[in-house]
Amino acid sequence: MDLEVFVTRGLGDSSYLLASGREAVLVDPQRDAWRFVAAAEARGLRIVRVLETHVHNDYLSGALETHAATGAEIAAPARGRYEFEHRAVDDGDRLELGEYSLTALATPGHTPEHLTWLVAEAATPNPVAAFTGGSLLVGSVGRTDLLGPALTTALTHDQQRSLRRLAELPDATRILPTHGAGSFCSAGPPARGRTTTLGDERTGNPTFAAVASDQATFRERLLGASGLVPAYYAHMAALNRRGPRILRGYRPPPALDPAAFAAAAAGGARVVDSRDRIAFAAAHVPGSLNIELDETFAGYVGWLVPFGAPVVVVVAEPTAATLEEATTQLLRIGYERVLGWLEGGVEGWQRTGHEVRGYPTTTMDAINASAQAGLEKGPEPYYLDVRQPIEWRDEGTIPGSQRIFVGDLPARLAEVPGDRPVTVLCRSGARAAIAASLLDAAGRDVRLVARGGVPGWTGGFETPAPDGVR
Repeated sequence: MDLEVFVTRGLGDSSYLLASGREAVLVDPQRDAWRFVAAAEARGLRIVRVLETHVHNDYLSGALETHAATGAEIAAPARGRYEFEHRAVDDGDRLELGEYSLTALATPGHTPEHLTWLVAEAATPNPVAAFTGGSLLVGSVGRTDLLGPALTTALTHDQQRSLRRLAELPDATRILPTHGAGSFCSAGPPARGRTTTLGDERTGNPTFAAVASDQATFRERLLGASGLVPAYYAHMAALNRRGPRILRGYRPPPALDPAAFAAAAAGGARVVDSRDRIAFAAAHVPGSLNIELDETFAGYVGWLVPFGAPVVVVVAEPTAATLEEATTQLLRIGYERVLGWLEGGVEGWQRTGHEVRGYPTTTMDAINASAQAGLEKGPEPYYLDVRQPIEWRDEGTIPGSQRIFVGDLPARLAEVPGDRPVTVLCRSGARAAIAASLLDAAGRDVRLVARGGVPGWTGGFETPAPDGVR
């Protein structure tokens, strides 16, 4: 197969460009679809069609963006209730691409309208590949609880039936899922690989293997290992049905001098500082939220910044590259109101007489060493554990620590004591850095465990009661 795989690691998703001759189809593109169009043009390919597997909950689709750039037809699930022009496709419908035929297979479960696209070659009766979207994944399957508890049971039954349909494919069938490692759409942690074969999943995917069991067993396997999902998910499906605004390429937001930056913040813009946690702890704009610019940046913005709120950003050098990465990640999930970035950075902010804040950092190794040497003076340290509830259950917690998931912290700040220092920790420091910035903005006395976390604690663990996990 002439297939190119594009991995968007921040979302944990893959998009695909399948070519035959000089024509190609693009499967499940993200909103910044100009990168796919450029890749096709560089190979002398014309994208003639965009295939969607389902109404996406984790990103805004790039189908309309691709259509605007290339004129490609959009083929999408007929039951997806899309409001823009497209070819509505349902079970058994077939499309052609040169030597390939692409047949829609209804595989509801991850969403009600979900389709798998089966790829067959002209000389081969059996499919050679399947674009499985959020159905069968590498080492896992798509979760069925994203649309709320009212639909979860029915979708879980649908997912089991759909996976049984996929299990009828030949073992050699190449499985090409959209969701993968890093995606919150997976029921439990998927494997690191991006593609697989049906035979490998039959022997190495425990959730897929459970499709042959009774419904209760399958439900427990599928739903028992799922964590929480970002708040922005609630807005994606409706926007994807209407069709996101067409951007026609990346345009950088403007530079703001410290006075303009301060005015934007005073006017209600959320300040998001994407620098690393150590630099932020040393000095930052008061009230700013520290979400490091890594693969999870947009997800945590989407968890903690209200959807549609205006944002101003602080970025590290090289400014142009980090600014483009940050704003592109935000555009993928519908955060369009990035008003600008802080020209001159925090150093320029300080030079112009503006106040900065900071707080101390430590490491889990240092905490263990101090505890073993008896160097901790005064009352016992107050630990705030901001990992996911499923991590508290599976990995244990520090005895006596308070547990509030970082995504829930803004609504639960009143539960954190204000009369003593709070040591914030997670698994590695990234989520603790977010929580520390929230506490600092609220005026708390905070200490960040910037390296290491709860799994490195040497003083023994406790396991929360089952009702502490949701």
